Amino acid sequence: MLRNGLEPWHLIVVAIVVIVLFGSKKLPEAARGLGKSMRILKSEAKAMKSDDGGAAASTAPTSTATPAPEAITPSDVVTAQEATPAPQASTTAK
Repeated sequence: MLRNGLEPWHLIVVAIVVIVLFGSKKLPEAARGLGKSMRILKSEAKAMKSDDGGAAASTAPTSTATPAPEAITPSDVVTAQEATPAPQASTTAK
């Protein structure tokens, strides 16, 4: 039943469906994004392969010191009720 798996006309049908679904304007953006992702994946795989040699275990990783973001405490959060002043009750007697 599936002896000839994927034939050229299957690829043409898939390409037509993709063009109809995503439109011709989105396809170049998607291709660029896919290309960038593949380059990043390739460079990361190459870096992991070079780190497997045992050199990473003997040396400390070098990184720049970045300050940690300040924590937000509950007292720092302003609610909507606190942000708008409450209406003043009138104290004038009639």
